[in-house]
Amino acid sequence: MAILKSFKGLRPPVEIIKNLASRPYDVLSSNEARTEAKGNIYSLLHITKPEIDLPEGTDEHESIVYKKAKDNFQIFIKNGWFVPDKNEHLYIYAQTMNGKTQYGIVGCAGVDDYLNNIIKKHELTRKDKEEDRMKHIRITNANIEPVFFTYRAVNEIDNIVETIVKNEKPGYDFTTTDKVVHHFWVISEEKIIKRIIELFANIPNTYVADGHHRTAAAALVGKEKRLQNQNYNGNEEYNYFMAVHFPDNQLSIIDYNRVVKDLNELSSSEFIEKLKNKFTVTYGGKDVYKPNYLHNFGMYLDGKWYSLTAKQGTYNNNDPIEVLDVTVLSKLVLDEILGIKDLRTNKRIDFVGGIRGLGELSKRVDSGEMKVAFALYPVSMKQLFNIADSGNIMPPKTTWFEPKLRSGLVVHLLD
Repeated sequence: MAILKSFKGLRPPVEIIKNLASRPYDVLSSNEARTEAKGNIYSLLHITKPEIDLPEGTDEHESIVYKKAKDNFQIFIKNGWFVPDKNEHLYIYAQTMNGKTQYGIVGCAGVDDYLNNIIKKHELTRKDKEEDRMKHIRITNANIEPVFFTYRAVNEIDNIVETIVKNEKPGYDFTTTDKVVHHFWVISEEKIIKRIIELFANIPNTYVADGHHRTAAAALVGKEKRLQNQNYNGNEEYNYFMAVHFPDNQLSIIDYNRVVKDLNELSSSEFIEKLKNKFTVTYGGKDVYKPNYLHNFGMYLDGKWYSLTAKQGTYNNNDPIEVLDVTVLSKLVLDEILGIKDLRTNKRIDFVGGIRGLGELSKRVDSGEMKVAFALYPVSMKQLFNIADSGNIMPPKTTWFEPKLRSGLVVHLLD
């Protein structure tokens, strides 16, 4: 059953929270982070992307970069930009985008839950990216950024959260440049904290929605610290790491689309004829075509949008991986026709998050950078759970969650 633990967070004063909160480290390049933090001494990017405070061109994996993260973190604490809570709390972090609000419980997940697969994963992780975040956690001795978890909704938890947000003023309430509103409440009543923890203890599994590398890194550092401590007793703070837990009934996964540089030496007409073997191809004209059901795709080629619908017998609805549209497209089009075997390494393909809109697909093709684009129907939360529960792994670049969590609202120290 799922571990949830309250903790004494480090939190910024309300006066600087809007300037301090930042996007996750892995959605920004070093140059983008440098630009975003320019002139802003409070930006958390000075800690999560500390190479921005070193000469341009500095390799972000050099030891001097991790040392800069530690130094900057200590400066933030010394300057009072992070203030420790006196007591252990749980927190509520809510985000409002396009009129819809999702409410998450901020607390610590258990290292043991990760090691014992109580925390379910649906993506593979890369060792180099794990080690990068492990180095960052080791040297700062903190979870600076939260990970994004989900779980099957529990009515009583939803009701507790609803009562708090209706009756208490949020500690933080600010809007970021992407027009997402961020709200944050401190849960301080011990009885309520205890009840939420009890309710989580009856949840069989939680699931990594976003942040697989940060989750792995946090758990592995906790495991390391156990091995290094001869007096280890299981109650140490490093046995836990910070996560925001959102109920599945408030989340939706948006599309994650594909663009390809060439048609594998086929002409456009030859390519379309090959598609017709496995798909019903309908010309859609100049207007953007957005897929609206499973196994239906949009395609942009030569200034025109098409609808592609996979024919019966070309997919297996009884297999949690084979039913995914990313699998259908990969097998029937990218592999069989375009010769793209490995999505992780092939340089002929790129991926476009649905947050950018389908207009981004036609833009990439019309510019001449890409030859063809494919719009996919998004994966459902049910599909994500089915895959994680069955121990399977989703193909690369399958899920895209929005809005992204802002980092810096609260930090968890490992000691």
